[in-house]
Amino acid sequence: MKDKRKSYPSDLSDGEWARLEVYLPMVKSGGRPAKYDRREIVNGIFYVLRTGGSWRMLPHDFPPWESVYGYFRRWCEAGVWQQVHDHLRGEWRTSVGRDPCPSAAALDSQSVKTTEKGGVKAGMGTSM
Repeated sequence: MKDKRKSYPSDLSDGEWARLEVYLPMVKSGGRPAKYDRREIVNGIFYVLRTGGSWRMLPHDFPPWESVYGYFRRWCEAGVWQQVHDHLRGEWRTSVGRDPCPSAAALDSQSVKTTEKGGVKAGMGTSM
């Protein structure tokens, strides 16, 4: 379907698709053939994530939003996106001469709201 529509900036290049496709679950054999191309499903997912729009606002030249969202949700629940992230992070870290798995993390204390009161009272405002 990609050849039939104008591309969006969020669409995967051929190289990006080749790297990502290997991590996606295979189409089940023995059942009915897939109705939509998986690359178009992924392009639809990336469009929504990149633009910040709602699933229901997915342009009509993608597969139906219900299908795109359904794949996104199933792949989230199956841990597919976490697996993709972990593999690609490891590849990138190796390519720049680092250990594939990070050994430390940084936490920015400015992003955590603190107060002198703790627990329940901290969120109760001044009414107490």
